[in-house]
Amino acid sequence: MLKLRKLTRHTLTACGVLAIAVALASPAPSVAKEAYPNHSITVINPWTAGGPADTVARPILQKLSEMLKQPVVLENKAGANGTIGSNFVAHAVPDGYTLLFSHVGPITISPAVQKHMPYDSVRDLAPITQVVSAPTVLVVRPDLPIHNLKELVDYARAHPGKLTYGSVGPGSTTHLAGEMLASMANVKLLHVPYKGAAPVVTDLLGKQIDMAFLNIAGVIPFLKSGQMRGIAVSTLKRSTLLPDLPAIAETYPGFEVNSWYGLMAPAKTPKAIIDLLQRDVAAILKMPDIVKTLSMNGLAPEGTTPEQYAKQISKDLVRWKEAVKNAGLQPQ
Repeated sequence: MLKLRKLTRHTLTACGVLAIAVALASPAPSVAKEAYPNHSITVINPWTAGGPADTVARPILQKLSEMLKQPVVLENKAGANGTIGSNFVAHAVPDGYTLLFSHVGPITISPAVQKHMPYDSVRDLAPITQVVSAPTVLVVRPDLPIHNLKELVDYARAHPGKLTYGSVGPGSTTHLAGEMLASMANVKLLHVPYKGAAPVVTDLLGKQIDMAFLNIAGVIPFLKSGQMRGIAVSTLKRSTLLPDLPAIAETYPGFEVNSWYGLMAPAKTPKAIIDLLQRDVAAILKMPDIVKTLSMNGLAPEGTTPEQYAKQISKDLVRWKEAVKNAGLQPQ
């Protein structure tokens, strides 16, 4: 009888210890991993409110909010050519709730023109997807005897340093595009910087400058009216908006000036979150109303994989570094 009582007491003690161990090993409901997303997501736009990035991002993020069943809020953090907002995301918590509406400028051009970058575009940020491609069009004033890229290069060689091109400022894509073309065609062009696209257009129409790289949607009315003449587009492939215009890359392979927008997250964001966001955004970019809206703004939907977007970024980092060197710009 005594032995049985001892056994029972020992057994109960062992069972109690086992129960406590199991309880400690099992996560409590309050700290269990929750499904993503379970609250609002903030997407940082590194440019000013009301600009081109807003126009691209808002309809896409509205659809994403509907798909995720959580608010997806676009927040503007502008300044320093987009690097302030980009840096904010690069150092945010990598939990999928702070994302970056990325742009070619602060991700791949700024590292070539700024001596001290507050973030590393490859190390500190994780690509999710390239959202759109944004081609520019090389246009000339119509009174020049230039109707195609060959004639433009021939004219530049016959008038070295005399053919002028306008840009929205030193180090911009519209500036570096001209330097890339001059380098690949082995010609001399004269750069004329402006503070924005509007004065470039004004002086091109007024015949104060000879040519420029301009947004495709913005120049179509001038091409139709004959006030400008289109020569070629800057992306690797022809644009569906101007299918008769060749790509410069058809003559000079590898030439690409693409003012893309994308979606990125802080580095170390879980792959499952990256993949979920990529799939949803890629699906949104196939929706007819989104395709129509983007097309009206001269943009081509992409929805690339994270790996494809990473490859684009790597190519552009090399491309813009070389273009800045050819332009004789010193990192500031």
